[in-house]
Amino acid sequence: MNTLIFRTFAPFLTALMLLFSIFVLLRGHNEPGGGFIGGLIGASAFAIYGIAFGVQAVRRALWFHPMSVAGCGLLLSTLSGFVSAPLGYPFMTGVWIYPTLFGVEVPLATVVSFDVGVYLVVVGTFTSIALALEERDDA
Repeated sequence: MNTLIFRTFAPFLTALMLLFSIFVLLRGHNEPGGGFIGGLIGASAFAIYGIAFGVQAVRRALWFHPMSVAGCGLLLSTLSGFVSAPLGYPFMTGVWIYPTLFGVEVPLATVVSFDVGVYLVVVGTFTSIALALEERDDA
């Protein structure tokens, strides 16, 4: 399925899907969504781009190897769980801080960093799988 229409439309669809995946990631715990679903949408965007332009184009667009992205996400998720230990809370307890940025109080939590880590794990893992399957089909 390498038509001119698909190759023309794929970059716009990929950008829209990545933007939507970040939206789903950030609305996370309060409403349906979060790191896993957002990561699946993001990996699907890279898969569509790979179908349209090939595996090498996706690898150039990612900058990093997909499994490196997954490893960084796993590290971030694990570190988010350990933040609560020095404060005397059990592992994976959400810790909130309220810094002021440009005069506005912004609530930040380890819950968000955990979700971002899950997002990176899912995007890296499923993108790596999709690229491996696409490379196998090309050979």
